[in-house]
Amino acid sequence: MMRKELNIDEWSRKEHFEFFSKFSEPFFGITAKIDCSLAYKKSKENGYSFFMYYLHKSLKAANSISAFRYRIDNGKVYEYEVVNASPTIDRANGTFGFSYLDYNEDFKTFCDLAVPRIEDVKNSNSLMPALSGENVIHFSSLPWIDFTSLSHARNYDFPDSCPKISFGKMTTVDGKQQMSVSVHVHHGLADGLHVGQFYEKLQELMDHDD
Repeated sequence: MMRKELNIDEWSRKEHFEFFSKFSEPFFGITAKIDCSLAYKKSKENGYSFFMYYLHKSLKAANSISAFRYRIDNGKVYEYEVVNASPTIDRANGTFGFSYLDYNEDFKTFCDLAVPRIEDVKNSNSLMPALSGENVIHFSSLPWIDFTSLSHARNYDFPDSCPKISFGKMTTVDGKQQMSVSVHVHHGLADGLHVGQFYEKLQELMDHDD
């Protein structure tokens, strides 16, 4: 868990951080569509789980942007070298559990590490994962709903600065597959610019034939 502390006094976003950190709800959210035609085709051709495929690309996109690796700890801002995934995993009984998946740049390695942990969650009745940490992004998938906006349950007494990324139902429009992606970030750490960079990078990766 390698991280480095930012010198807030020399940070260009010092005033933004101090301003938004005082808010009772410092998170803001954006929902946008991404074209997942090529990624869906690639995952099906290779027998990949489409969920794992777009989860990995989303995590890769997030790791490429410093703002998505910033976390607040006791009033200080740290930049993590790598952030991992904490996605919700659906169970056959209609419930879900949180999981913890280590990021690896290689998709197949990522899957090899993730599948046993996902199975553990599916076969458990526990809500919380066996492993966790603040160097995560909270992911969720709502494959039943083509949503246009989304909000999250929040405990305002619990300090939280982890980004939250949610995926909607894949739909076909004019022969192309698309999916809503909701991104919520702490405004003390990131602005619309950074969320825009995330969407741009995610689309680039979804279009990349790897």
